[in-house]
Amino acid sequence: MRTSVFLYPWDVIGDPDAPARIADLGVQQVTLASAYHSTRALTPRHPVRRIVTAQHAAVLYPPDASRWAGREPAPYAQSWVDRDDPYGDAAHALAEAGLDVHSWVVLAHNSRLGAEYPHHSVVNAYGDRYPWAPCIAQPAVRGYLVALAEEAAARPGTSGTELESCGWYGFAHLHAHDKVTGVGLGDAAQYLMSLCFCASCRDGYAAQGLDADELGTAVRRALAPGWAGSGSTEAGWSGVEKLLGPGLADATLRWRTSAARTLQEAAVAAVRAAAAPGFQVLLHADPAPYRSGANAGVEAEHILGVADGVVLPCTGGDAAREAVLGPFAGRSAVLAANFGVVTGMGGSPGTLERDAAHAASLGANQLRLYHAGLASDPDLEAVAEALSRIG
Repeated sequence: MRTSVFLYPWDVIGDPDAPARIADLGVQQVTLASAYHSTRALTPRHPVRRIVTAQHAAVLYPPDASRWAGREPAPYAQSWVDRDDPYGDAAHALAEAGLDVHSWVVLAHNSRLGAEYPHHSVVNAYGDRYPWAPCIAQPAVRGYLVALAEEAAARPGTSGTELESCGWYGFAHLHAHDKVTGVGLGDAAQYLMSLCFCASCRDGYAAQGLDADELGTAVRRALAPGWAGSGSTEAGWSGVEKLLGPGLADATLRWRTSAARTLQEAAVAAVRAAAAPGFQVLLHADPAPYRSGANAGVEAEHILGVADGVVLPCTGGDAAREAVLGPFAGRSAVLAANFGVVTGMGGSPGTLERDAAHAASLGANQLRLYHAGLASDPDLEAVAEALSRIG
């Protein structure tokens, strides 16, 4: 089964042994970050460094000044890797080791953009802005995301791309010094906390026959018992309907689905127009359309008519894996099962062989492993052993 590992350029830059070490795992491909959000990352095998702190979302290549001249927002350049083109240099080194390189492009997740352009952020029913989550319904944001996808995906030496966060981002976010778990929120309440009430979304709700002020009141009313008690643990779309009522819930989803679909269609079309024939475009996705985050909520039939396939989160138990892969079963497309292989981050490299077989039985035809640069030596040894048996 074709397998790719995720990497950052700084896992390769300055470490001449990295490409061969990755190839020796038994993988055929690397999914290499070209546009990424802020992070603090461990580099356990690098000969010089141990920590890279990416202070803000940035592109990891030199952005085209003529493309972005006079445009706001525009991508930010990186300063934490001492190279003009970290992505290009790392991609070249990996290709020299016989590895296929696909770009990894994070789109609607950018805290610096939200800090500098707060009016472009998702704003919840209480008026709180989410600076990490640019609102994908706003024309300026959509134009930026589509242009970023076009530039960051089809880099030289790259034969495919994976678009992450190509859809709504919302309340859930791994933030510095998080203090938001005092009241438990099920994914239904998180959906309500992720609804946007910016001017563009208010217009979108109106097109669905909703009054945005009345909707905001309904959202706050639905969430009030959770704030006063032990939290709301309602789950699934039926939980959203229970909290908000079927009519309101369905109307909000129609608006959000429309905005996400048209963004995905435009981004994929822009990438294909910029790339050579045969360039593969995948989307990090979740088959529940109401979900938001790195894995955009999608409808299987629609997204497989847009992209060449999907990358699906498959770490967890069998039931969770079945729920994720089930809606895509039997469809002719790339279905890449994404497994965490960093034990310290909740991954399970020791069960990779068994988990991959289960995913394959549900229709997965490729594997993605997160993340070869962050994993310990024992984790990578377990990966190599599993891949030697998977074949």
